[in-house]
Amino acid sequence: MKLHELSPAEGSKKTARRIGRGHGSGWGKTAGKGHKGQKARAGHGMRPGFEGGQMPLQRRIPKRGFNNIFAKEIVAVNVGTLEKKFENGAVVDIDALVEAGVLKNSFDGVKILSNGTLTKSLTVKATAFSQSAKEKIEAAGGKAEVI
Repeated sequence: MKLHELSPAEGSKKTARRIGRGHGSGWGKTAGKGHKGQKARAGHGMRPGFEGGQMPLQRRIPKRGFNNIFAKEIVAVNVGTLEKKFENGAVVDIDALVEAGVLKNSFDGVKILSNGTLTKSLTVKATAFSQSAKEKIEAAGGKAEVI
């Protein structure tokens, strides 16, 4: 295959819609803008959510509850996931979890939960452990260290 033989995929390139070029084109006269009104004017623009002066939906809906902006986002990782992703004797910390693709990023911490089984001896360093997850890690011959 040569550069001059390449072509775009079928249907990936659309020709531009040339509006306001006569009624034969189907986009003549009002050029798809209808008759008069705010949206027909040049430079028109309504902010997102504007409903023509009617109280917008985002202001009509009641607000409830409390959103703590200082809350820490702790990610849960199951013991069964550690079994699949790590070799026997490995040191599992937040960086290792990110590198293994278990987490996208560390957020504010990691809590290890006990869903699944663990047969490998792992040294797990995390922000928190559930009691049963700690027992499973130690029963397999590993260590559970809180950082």
